[in-house]
Parts: sequence; C-alpha cells; structure tokens
Amino acid sequence: MDREEGRRVGWSEWGSAQGTPVLFCTGAGMTSSFGFGADALRELGVRLICIDRPGLGRSAPDPNKSLESYARDVEAVLRSEGIKRPPVIGFSQGAPFAITLAGANIVSAVAIVSGQDELAYPPTRQLLHPDVAGLVAAIEKDRAGFEAAFAARVDAEGLWALIIGMSAPEDRAIYNEPAFATAYRQSLAEGFAQGPGGYVRDLTLAMSRWPMQPEAITVPVSLWYGKRDTSTVHSPDFGATLSSRFPHATLHAFADEGGSLLWTRSRDILSELLKAG
Repeated sequence: MDREEGRRVGWSEWGSAQGTPVLFCTGAGMTSSFGFGADALRELGVRLICIDRPGLGRSAPDPNKSLESYARDVEAVLRSEGIKRPPVIGFSQGAPFAITLAGANIVSAVAIVSGQDELAYPPTRQLLHPDVAGLVAAIEKDRAGFEAAFAARVDAEGLWALIIGMSAPEDRAIYNEPAFATAYRQSLAEGFAQGPGGYVRDLTLAMSRWPMQPEAITVPVSLWYGKRDTSTVHSPDFGATLSSRFPHATLHAFADEGGSLLWTRSRDILSELLKAG
C-alpha cells in the first residue's frame, strides 16, 4: 500500500487468511519474507502479518524513521485491512518496535521473544558487554555520525556472520540447517537490497532510550528467553529487569534453551498471546 505521503509500505502474511490476526515485528535486518511456526499458525487459526520497516524489503525508505513513525505505518496497514488492535510478537531487535505499538494503543497484547532490552536504560546498561556498551555510548554521543560510519561497513553477509558468531551452539544448529539458513540469508539480502540505511536506523533507534517506556504499557506482556542465549544484544539478564518494568508481565526463562525460541516454541508463544489478546 502507499501511505498518504506517497511512501510504499509492504508486508507479508502466513497462516489462515480468515484467521485471527497477529502482528510480527522481525529481528535485525530481516524482512517480512521470513516467518515462523507454519504448523502452529494452521493449528491455531492465525493470520500472521509482518510489515516491512522503512528501508527494508518492500517498504520504501523514510529519512525521518522513528519508532513512532513505524507505529503510524502499522496503523495505516491495519486500517486498510479493517483490523483493530491485534496482538503482536517482537523478536530480537523487533522488541522495541512491538513495545511502541503497545504504547500507541495499536495492539492488545505483546510477546517479546529473545528480545533486545532497552540497552540505554541505566540499570540495564550496567550489565552490558563492553562492546555493546561502547555502541550505546557512541550512538548517544553522535547518532548521525555513527549511522554514517556504520553504514559504510555493514552488509547482509556481515550481519549473518555476526548473528551466527553470537549464537549459542543450540541456536547455530537451527540457523545453519540448510533450508533455514537459505531463507534467513535471503531475508537479510532483501533487507539490505535498498542499502544499509534501513537496518542501521533500526539499530540506533533500538539502542537509544525508547520513547515509550515499559512502565507505561497497560496491555499484557509475555517475555520469552532461553538462558543459553549468548547474543550480547538481547537482554543481558534474560528479561528479569525488563519484565519487572511492565505493569502486567509474565516472564518465561528456560534454563536449557537458547535464543531460537521463536521457532522451537512457536505454538506455546502463539497460544499464550492469543489468550492474552
């Protein structure tokens, strides 16, 4: 569809066309071409809708992209489809985007899966890996300069290598499965097809202070983490601090699982989200 200002917004859908709508906010650099839980979607009667963030996939770049402008894009798509306040899943870097939708009263419930925390939140900041803390500080000091420098040295293959390098053995076993890896890498290639700007802006938005604070979110929020997740850009304490900030939160933290819960626990995540929403 085209927004009022003439900017194209693209999305993909999976599951049942007549099913219960659920939004999906993808991870870093990913596009709407890569979904999850095909069997669970069919079994639970879910219409999963993933909207490309500006500059990624089929959505045109937005030089003024913010978490709030993304929420307006989503609201426009939902209005065009006649959908009111569906629940939303935010995976990895998609977490702050999903939380923003909740703060804007666009969704009825949120599931955060292996989600990025608010890394610039002072108590969380103290727990970060030094490299991640350095990124947060650099963005805070000069976001425009950071974006220009980072965009000059990042691409889809580099991001894939970073994701694999940060993943636990349990997660690499899933991500490196040939069909899975092909689909994931294709999604990243689509995410960078218009250049790195869309991903880089997402990164700086997610690593800055969030405009919508978790304490102000009134809808139910479930958080899903595996304690073997070794990604340094997810929650450093597996959602313990983040979950305590939401007024209505349920934290699931699995001792023997990694960060790939979106695929290993699709049915559980969707079932709980549907009941909450």
